[in-house]
Amino acid sequence: MAITCSIVDAVCEHAAGRRVYGVTVEVGALCAVVPEAMEFCFEIATEGTVAAGAHLDIEVIRGSASCRSCGNRFEVAVPIVLCPCGSADVEVTAGRELRIRSMEVSRECVPPADAATLELP
Repeated sequence: MAITCSIVDAVCEHAAGRRVYGVTVEVGALCAVVPEAMEFCFEIATEGTVAAGAHLDIEVIRGSASCRSCGNRFEVAVPIVLCPCGSADVEVTAGRELRIRSMEVSRECVPPADAATLELP
């Protein structure tokens, strides 16, 4: 919930009073973030904000790594990373991302009366 609340806080701050219709986030497969849980938390965390009712798109970035011993590049599905050659001397190259990729917002700010009640059309 804390990660999702941080995302919602950043989105609302960047929206600067404008209505948020959608948010796209990139989540690495190795981040230990469950997309379904993030979607559930997003709906709760956006209640009472300019992002209430916004759609959340989650793009999962597959984990990958390269082996410093043999040079092999390979996909990683779990946080404990071993090269197929058996070496643990690897560098994770993708899968730990967690970033807001984009957001769709209105052009105008929410009127003050609506901002207080958030009864938006």
